[in-house]
Amino acid sequence: QPAKHEPFQPMPEGFVHVPFGDLSALSAAVDGSVAAVLVECVQGEGGVIPASNEWLQGVRALCTERGALLMVDEVQTGFARTGDWFAFQHAGVQPDVVMLAKAMGNGMPVGALWARRDIASVFKPGDHGSTYSGTALATAAVCAVIEVMREIDAPRLAREKGEYLTTQLRTMPKVHDVRGRGLLLGVEFGAAADAKAVQVELLARGLVTNAVTATALRLAPPITVTVDEIDEALSLLREVLA
Repeated sequence: QPAKHEPFQPMPEGFVHVPFGDLSALSAAVDGSVAAVLVECVQGEGGVIPASNEWLQGVRALCTERGALLMVDEVQTGFARTGDWFAFQHAGVQPDVVMLAKAMGNGMPVGALWARRDIASVFKPGDHGSTYSGTALATAAVCAVIEVMREIDAPRLAREKGEYLTTQLRTMPKVHDVRGRGLLLGVEFGAAADAKAVQVELLARGLVTNAVTATALRLAPPITVTVDEIDEALSLLREVLA
């Protein structure tokens, strides 16, 4: 998205962008000079657009065939958000490198790069240092978060609450489509409503959402959200859309 790139110009060279979900375009772009393919299993800032399982499987096969690494950005989708521990699991693919953050610390600022052992071993101590990397506090927080997520079966909660929320959203006036996975959902209004205006009105009523495009609202409630809390949020949305 040009709007995302503009504040950071000039961008690093050596990157090629292809249309999301277009395997033919990707195949044409990936030759022997391509080191890796970086994808989101669900586009977050692009409007909460889930990739098809077939496309992700095709990307995995293409990377294997052409000798490129498959890198998956799970910053928004990882740790049960989509109804499985990681979004790539829905397609049954195994990435070579995975980027993680957000939910893994449950509020603690922390991120991680997860890679196959042979890839990770390329980095030697001191190659890619950071003053605060590997801090004991952050890693202890991550371990505690994962333990709690296992205890409550977080993927199941995201699936069940996501199915309920999706079903209810589809009955709303002015809602043209609901897309996403688990508790990462995009509510598409089309020309029926201005997503930014809806976001502002909901925030004034105490509900935090995010207009990811001019016509789409992103909903990403806590995985521990209750049905009563979902119903309260739906009531506010219905009020704003009326």
